[in-house]
Amino acid sequence: MSVEVRLVNSAKDLRTFIKVPFSIYKDSPYWVPPLVFDELNSLRKDRNPAFEFSEAEYWIAYKDGAPVGRIAGLVNRKANEKWGTRHARFGWIDFVEDFEVAKSLIETVEAWARGKGMDGLVGPMGFTDLDREGMLVEGFRELGTMATIYNHPYYPEYLARLGYEKEVDWVEFEVKTPKTIPEKALRVQELIRKRNGIRLYDWKSKKELIRLYARPIFELINEAYAKLYGTFTLTDRQIQAYIDQYLGFVDPRFLKIVVDAADNLVCFAICMPSLSRALQKARGSLLPFGWYHLLRALRNPRTVDMYLVAVKPEWVNRGVIAFLMTSLAESCIKAGVETNETNPELETNVEVQSIWKDFDRRQHKRRRVFRKAL
Repeated sequence: MSVEVRLVNSAKDLRTFIKVPFSIYKDSPYWVPPLVFDELNSLRKDRNPAFEFSEAEYWIAYKDGAPVGRIAGLVNRKANEKWGTRHARFGWIDFVEDFEVAKSLIETVEAWARGKGMDGLVGPMGFTDLDREGMLVEGFRELGTMATIYNHPYYPEYLARLGYEKEVDWVEFEVKTPKTIPEKALRVQELIRKRNGIRLYDWKSKKELIRLYARPIFELINEAYAKLYGTFTLTDRQIQAYIDQYLGFVDPRFLKIVVDAADNLVCFAICMPSLSRALQKARGSLLPFGWYHLLRALRNPRTVDMYLVAVKPEWVNRGVIAFLMTSLAESCIKAGVETNETNPELETNVEVQSIWKDFDRRQHKRRRVFRKAL
């Protein structure tokens, strides 16, 4: 039977689109399913503020009447304006091990992008740099994370056959929590604190955190990430959406905020207990028992995932990252955390990768955004 690619044009279609990878990866011990409501928040035009400056279409591939693949096509006007490009993006790409399915999906998005006046296609990417991005090209036998894409090894092979080349890579590390903090590191931490007049902000409640530092955190993300690939300035509505959706779930043990003498934000790190195994058990839903698995995972984590780290530009090279990481390591030791997942870091971002130079670590994953001229 031939492959039929259909445009998503109803709420029912969208749920089918979201569920496509659940069948493709049903036997995978490495794939981490997303929460369906998170996917709806990203993909629905009435929920995602990125649609104020973006447009998108979604397609499902069918064979013998069954869904066998999916793909999204996106145009982000803010990103194109910032970087001086006319690129469309593809994302949410999944397909069974059938080259004709992948070819049909990619060619559908290529035709759509040309119709929008675009001269290049890049992906997998989302609407923003905070969405999942980058196709796995190394580390197929490593457990995925909530923040990243997992895919089978044939995905990048098929893209190469379709004429796609490397645009940019991210690397990921597994970092072991030290048994103890060396005395020298503690002395350096205290020296940095005194010399710079900084301290850890001891927040008492999530309400206090959100009131005082939620917006400064995202304003710092805009500032610190400005030169990173594919980024653009998040709007006020996007910032508020991220605050509403995610900051209420942070764990005070693993969110570190460093402030100066006037309580101005200097740097921060947002980490969360790994939810990978819990999400596999939840199968994309909080009901009926998804909440139970997630709450159990949050209480006594053995692995912590790092989501965001940022430093005010004027504080770079003043030791504040070392101060921040030592504080985070102390919390991980106290909580019994054994390993830390860094999540993706641009391979060219030597500054971020240098954070781990004094830790026992291994680079275990690499992911890639591909490009093709249209």
